[in-house]
Amino acid sequence: MDKKFLRLGWWAALPGAATGAPSLHRQLFIWLLLPQIILWLAAGLFTYNLAARYANQAVDATLSQASRALARQVKPQGNGLLIDFPRAAQDILESDPSDRVLYTVSTPPGQFILGNRNLPPRPTITDPVMGEPYFYDGILNQPNAGADKSERVRVAALYLRYGDADSPGQTMLVQVARSSTNREELARQIMLDLVLPLSALIALMTMVVWAGIRAGLAPLALLRGKVEGRALNDLTPIQLNAAPLEVRALARAMNTLLGEVHHHVAAQKRFISDAAHQLRTPLAGLKSQTELALMEATEPSLIARLKRVHESAVRSAHLVNQLLTLARAEPESASLQNRLPVDLRQLARDVTAEMVPRALLAGVDLGFDEPDGDEQDRPPPRPAEVRGIGLLLGEVLINLIDNAVRYAGRGATVTVRVHGQGRELLLEVEDNGPGVPESERDHLFERFVRGTEDGTGCGLGLAIVREIVERHSGSVELLPVQPTGLLARVKLPAAG
Repeated sequence: MDKKFLRLGWWAALPGAATGAPSLHRQLFIWLLLPQIILWLAAGLFTYNLAARYANQAVDATLSQASRALARQVKPQGNGLLIDFPRAAQDILESDPSDRVLYTVSTPPGQFILGNRNLPPRPTITDPVMGEPYFYDGILNQPNAGADKSERVRVAALYLRYGDADSPGQTMLVQVARSSTNREELARQIMLDLVLPLSALIALMTMVVWAGIRAGLAPLALLRGKVEGRALNDLTPIQLNAAPLEVRALARAMNTLLGEVHHHVAAQKRFISDAAHQLRTPLAGLKSQTELALMEATEPSLIARLKRVHESAVRSAHLVNQLLTLARAEPESASLQNRLPVDLRQLARDVTAEMVPRALLAGVDLGFDEPDGDEQDRPPPRPAEVRGIGLLLGEVLINLIDNAVRYAGRGATVTVRVHGQGRELLLEVEDNGPGVPESERDHLFERFVRGTEDGTGCGLGLAIVREIVERHSGSVELLPVQPTGLLARVKLPAAG
């Protein structure tokens, strides 16, 4: 158990696994969608960095040109510097507030000469290369404007040497800064231009993946439909020849299981049928011998014992006959018999007539409710035909009438009728006996369940009725009758 738990631990962590029945569609979709999302995020980050790098390169190129141009305006003259930087040029550099170009000239580096004093400090460079600009990012704080006026800038620092023979080797630092707003906006625009089509492609791929999953798992849905649509006793093999190999392997495994179940069920049914056949002859002989013994016996105690033996023999014979009927009603046996049109009304009339002597012995008034077509001014009713096995449908009527006669009680009335309802035919057996409580009606259709301990019933009559009716694609139910009584109603599809 522990090893199994460890093996399945990773599966339990997946979405939907906590319910014990995760969806295979969902699992495959998540596993295929997750890499796409990761790749999309990675592509977005890579695209932004790439766009920022190219934007920096473009800005750095302009800053390099600006710093060199500004350095040319600062000319050495003797021991000092001549600054030739007109006010008009300064106004041009600082005219655009969203993309201003700021500058600072200091010599030696750190001692302000010209420009803006608030540029971010330069990075520490021990041995700078003269004439080659250095680029860095910084924060420009506007004086008297508050912290919210700070902005990111890109700065180019250019080191130059100047001087004459008397003071050689002096260093001048030219710094030119540019706002990062336009640079970041350019990077975002490049990223959007690339990410939006990529997002549309990901969405399209998601739809294609979902459609592919549905198409790939369609054989599983077909297999599920074949299993769910089966009757409880249908053990025929599953046919999925056009399915993928994995589904066909599953179908073969299920067919192997169904075959084993069919083999065991068939062996059990053969045993019941053979045992019932073997018991019929000795039980018939036992009934005959007890009847002869009762005719010849004179002692009261012996007669009482013989009557109990005779009743047991009759009940056992009835049980054997019911078991044989149940064996004939099983799917395997019923499928071997031909389905022919059967006039249900005529069949009910004949069976009712055959059961009249049995009802008279029990003191029950049994009759068949003929339709109104028997009157002279009306045409005879059309045949109420169903397609099925007449012998088994006769067993349905015999068991329903026998139950009504047996449990309705002496002096009761039992009525049999057949009538149509849409595309169905209703076969009804109604009595005015004590009826059956609602809580027990469904249980009476189970095998070896009796409504009462009185009588010689064996608890198989209604189980046989339901088995036969279901084999004919019908249904059976027990309904109450007012003020007292029980109505057994069988619904069968009409022929044609």
